[in-house]
Amino acid sequence: MEPNVRTSFQAEIASNKRKSWALIAVVLLVLSALIYVIAAIYTGGTSIAFLIFGLLFSGVYVATTYFYGDQIVLSTTGAKPIDLRNPKHVFLKNTVENLAFAARLPKTPAIYVIESGALNAFATGRDPEHASIAVTTGLLNTLDRNELEGVIAHEISHVSNYDIRFSLLVACMVGLIAILSHMFLRSMMFGGGGGSSDRKGGGALPLILIGIALAIFAPIIVRMVQAAVSRKRESLADATGAKLTRYPEGLASALEKIKAQESRKDAPKLNVSEAESHLFFSDPVKSHLDGLFATHPPLDERIKTLRGM
Repeated sequence: MEPNVRTSFQAEIASNKRKSWALIAVVLLVLSALIYVIAAIYTGGTSIAFLIFGLLFSGVYVATTYFYGDQIVLSTTGAKPIDLRNPKHVFLKNTVENLAFAARLPKTPAIYVIESGALNAFATGRDPEHASIAVTTGLLNTLDRNELEGVIAHEISHVSNYDIRFSLLVACMVGLIAILSHMFLRSMMFGGGGGSSDRKGGGALPLILIGIALAIFAPIIVRMVQAAVSRKRESLADATGAKLTRYPEGLASALEKIKAQESRKDAPKLNVSEAESHLFFSDPVKSHLDGLFATHPPLDERIKTLRGM
């Protein structure tokens, strides 16, 4: 690896670590604020105990996400460990091992397979020592050797530069913020404000307004930041993966096959939540708001960039 490339790579790792901890801090504040305001509204008080409870709850959730979030993601996506009696799984294992060695990872990621005809893959974990890579059976059955190596190299790049830590935290925390916000807004709509209903004309009104504002805008702001950062990381992983295999065409060709499949009306779908969609090689959740919240660059743009290398 050339010195300037190594320096840039190390700088990216350091940046990803800083952003991961910054994300934890932001989510802690947002979660604590949501819990504090909701508790204050429904109990009719503003005790410091609510803030302490919010911080403690958020801290426990962050710690749980950090250490066990990858297993949660693997479980919810239906990923299963590879079966070495299957020749395709053996080939996948060899590919992951070879690329992990080329990328100088301290440990080969655990390897999983998702039973789905969709062409996709993802990497997860808190660091290169505790990483996992999952691919769909559709990917294994459709891509040739060079294309599969391109996709795996992309995911290995996410592992080596600590994208997986940031993405894992986002997957779990954005989901929690969205759930809390949704529950609070529904309670305001159908429950009338709970225990504070008799005090809406007094001191509770500002809290209710703050709570509603937090519930509406917190998920939107977090998703916008998530999307912007994720798009950059996907582009970097494409470039780093292409350098790892020294064959950008393999990854470009894989993206073309994914584009062709996704353009079909009968294209197989992955059962994935929006909070998890940014983990995947290609965004499995499409919506009319993708221009604002898209976590991946357009496929055509990724293909063009790779073929321009």
